[in-house]
Amino acid sequence: MSQGLLDTSVVIDWNDPTVASSLPDTAAICAITFAELAAGPHLASTGSERARRQARLQQVEATFEPLPFDARVAWSYGQIVACVVESGRSHRRRVADLLIAATAHANGLTLYTRNPIDFVGLDSLIEVIGI
Repeated sequence: MSQGLLDTSVVIDWNDPTVASSLPDTAAICAITFAELAAGPHLASTGSERARRQARLQQVEATFEPLPFDARVAWSYGQIVACVVESGRSHRRRVADLLIAATAHANGLTLYTRNPIDFVGLDSLIEVIGI
C-alpha cells in the first residue's frame, strides 16, 4: 500500500486521468497546500475561475485533514533548505514548495508532484514522484 503527500500541483489537477491513476493508495495534504488553495479564489482573475478554485478548496476541505506545520516540520525545513543550497539552488524562490517537502520529510511520506524540478537536490531526504 503506497502512502504519499500530495503537492498543491497534484491537488489542483487530480481530476486529470494521468494524475488520478498515479495517486498513492493513501494520500495526505499539508497545511501549506491548504493555505495555497485558500489563497486561490482571491487571486483568480475571473468569476468562473474564482468559482472553480472555491469548489476545489471546498472539496479538499471535505476530503482531508491537513497535516500541520509543527516543530518536526520546522526542523525538517532546515534540512531541506540546506540540501537545496548545497545543490546550488536558491531556497527563497519556492518557500511553499520547500515547506511541503519538509512536511513529507517529517512525516516519512513520499511527495507526489506535477513539478518535480521544484524538488531537485532533495533525493537524500525524500522520495519525489513526478506525475
